[in-house]
Amino acid sequence: MTALPPARIAPSLLSADFARLGEEVAAVVAAGADWIHFDVMDNHFVPNLTMGPMVCAALRPHTQAPIDVHLMVEPVDALVPAFAKAGANIISFHPEASRHVDRTLALIRDHGCQAGLVFNPATPLDWMDHVMERLDLVLLMSVNPGFGGQSFIPHTLQKLQQARDRIDLWQARGGQAIALEIDGGVKPDNIADIRAAGADAFVAGSAIFGQPDYRQVIAGLRQGIAQGDAQRRTTARPDETIVS
Repeated sequence: MTALPPARIAPSLLSADFARLGEEVAAVVAAGADWIHFDVMDNHFVPNLTMGPMVCAALRPHTQAPIDVHLMVEPVDALVPAFAKAGANIISFHPEASRHVDRTLALIRDHGCQAGLVFNPATPLDWMDHVMERLDLVLLMSVNPGFGGQSFIPHTLQKLQQARDRIDLWQARGGQAIALEIDGGVKPDNIADIRAAGADAFVAGSAIFGQPDYRQVIAGLRQGIAQGDAQRRTTARPDETIVS
């Protein structure tokens, strides 16, 4: 069992106060957030309509934290240059929304961003096997995309372990680092199990935004992450050690 990379917490702007997004971004970063998760929905690929590149560009001056753009749109390619220009650091998309997944991943990287694939609860992980060399991020949805505030789907933990095994094997063979992110229903009371299953980046929306003390909530999430690391150490098989 490999040691996991340091955890990154990525508050989702979908749950923020849209009337004061710049202040919200500054507040969560000051409270200890690592990334800003930027959900883009088109009311076509998913049943909701949210933010576009102009909002991303407006927020860019408010933080130096990486902006993690999750495209829930179809088609994808036309928006990649726009978000890269707007200041995105990471751009991920759903394979079902692109006719040529390899080409879209290359397009994202060609525009200077890290590239990621997103897997809905019922989407098989097989997509990633053919494009590992182009991936910087794998994002597993633990809810069906389209709305915030949903409950975590429990069987995502098994899928998360399977994705972690694929990434660890890839890196053991000399491949580049690939972040493993989880999005949907992440809370202080389940983040330990999510970390133990292999996640190293955590999207949290309603668990953070709208709470009275962002710093306290993020500290609680990190405490749960530490518990997850302890779980991984204690559940390792007798013939297995955690290696870094």
